[in-house]
Amino acid sequence: MDVKGKLTGTTVLVVDDVEASRYAMGTVLSRAGHRVVPVASGREALAELDTRLRKGTLPDVALVDVGLPDMSGFDLCRLFKERPHTAGMPVVHFSASAVPPAVHCAGMDMGVEAYLKVPAEPLEIEAVVRAAVRNAQLRAGDQALVRRLTLLSETIVTIQSARTLQELSDAAAEGVSRLTGTPAAVFVLDQDDQLYRGLSRDRIPVSLPDVEADRTVAGLLRRLTRGQAGVQLTTVPAPLWPAGYFRPGVEHDARLALVVTQDGHAPVCLAAPARGMRRVGLEGETLLAQLAQATALAAEPLLMYKVERHVALTLQHSFLPQPHRLPDLPGLDIVVRYVPASRQTEIGGDFYAALRVDEGILTAVGDVVGHSLDAATVMVELRHALRAYAVDESDPAVLAERLDRTLQRYHPDTTATVCLALVDPGTGRTRIANAGHIPPLIVRDTGTADYVKASGPLLGVGLVHPPATELFLEPTDRLLMVTDGLIETRGTDLTTSMEHLRAAASGALPGLNALCDTLLDTFGHDREDDIAMLALRLG
Repeated sequence: MDVKGKLTGTTVLVVDDVEASRYAMGTVLSRAGHRVVPVASGREALAELDTRLRKGTLPDVALVDVGLPDMSGFDLCRLFKERPHTAGMPVVHFSASAVPPAVHCAGMDMGVEAYLKVPAEPLEIEAVVRAAVRNAQLRAGDQALVRRLTLLSETIVTIQSARTLQELSDAAAEGVSRLTGTPAAVFVLDQDDQLYRGLSRDRIPVSLPDVEADRTVAGLLRRLTRGQAGVQLTTVPAPLWPAGYFRPGVEHDARLALVVTQDGHAPVCLAAPARGMRRVGLEGETLLAQLAQATALAAEPLLMYKVERHVALTLQHSFLPQPHRLPDLPGLDIVVRYVPASRQTEIGGDFYAALRVDEGILTAVGDVVGHSLDAATVMVELRHALRAYAVDESDPAVLAERLDRTLQRYHPDTTATVCLALVDPGTGRTRIANAGHIPPLIVRDTGTADYVKASGPLLGVGLVHPPATELFLEPTDRLLMVTDGLIETRGTDLTTSMEHLRAAASGALPGLNALCDTLLDTFGHDREDDIAMLALRLG
């Protein structure tokens, strides 16, 4: 656009079968600074557009005579609008004869921008062309903004469904790339200074930036966001921004959208090449800032969960006796295993216990229903309550009843399952109380395994617990107690999974460690719940 506000340098397709008229129109437009492409018919116009489409040089506007010899100007306009690559090209109709209002309105409905009665003054022709091109550019800009807003909404939905900070970073990087049309990188720096890095898929996965580059970025994020509120847009020059985040081994000035989470502890950074960002303009940068805010909001619960998971795991590791720290239990060999759920899932309330009591050895495996720090906390309370009650009471059924009342009193909205086994190492006499839990499995060295017929209601629901089931263990029998995290699979009936467990245990090698290791190797990968396992045998 020149200093007078006139659009110059545009390419105008003039479609007119009259050579003199075509020449006159072309002369007016050429003198105004436009490039003119003259053709004599509708078919010639379509062929010219096909040729220019292959070269990527489509006209900016078409001036079309209403009365062409091979088709009407209205038909030609309809064909333009039906083609995806020319649908946005503005069309101006002209005619030397009067056009009835109804026909003129039909042309406007078809997408015609304006109508010229020729001959016309050069200033009028130029003004109509200028208005048609400007309106088309405004429409294209509006359509591009709508597309970007749609992409922004889709990306926000994706990052809000991310289950981990790594998933979040990857999704946000892909969203930045789609918004800007450039390679992109996204970084989240957590409270422990661990950097999560996501790169868009158009970044060739070779020569990735090394640990030192990540350290440099982490340091930049801490410095640039110190004391920051809101979103900050800034450019970091190539000497300060490590090479390779956008293209392998290539240095770029980086355009950053920086924001911190609401607690101010975790910086979030969306990055793209500064040169590429200049093409998207102010509107593109505004959308980038909005995406940065949305990414920070989506990161907050994931960061909180990471802290909560760490606290819950610390609780579990602190209060569950480790295998090498089990109490001395004469006459009984015991092996325990505890496997936290995968990092993508919440922490649970699984626990185990092994205690010396007056009548022998009391073992327990339980699970507080739910997945949260609360579940882990209730687990600790139940385990301590069991230890306290077992000082003067050994009957598993009585202990289950007392744990039930404890849960009802102090955590009325929480339920739990537990299986308790009291073993007399001298005689093998075993009494089992089961409160809503998977029953114990007796694995014999003959290659068979059977579940103990022991059942009862969940803890916390206030129902009567039946007397303990009594049996006698042989010296070669192995008693296995597990939480359902080992075998429970979404979409699979629990009884089917229990049968799979029974079959796998039957085929395990002799020994307690071999039994536990076999089951973990078979079932214990990428579980959605914690796994607690206790196996015992008369020693």
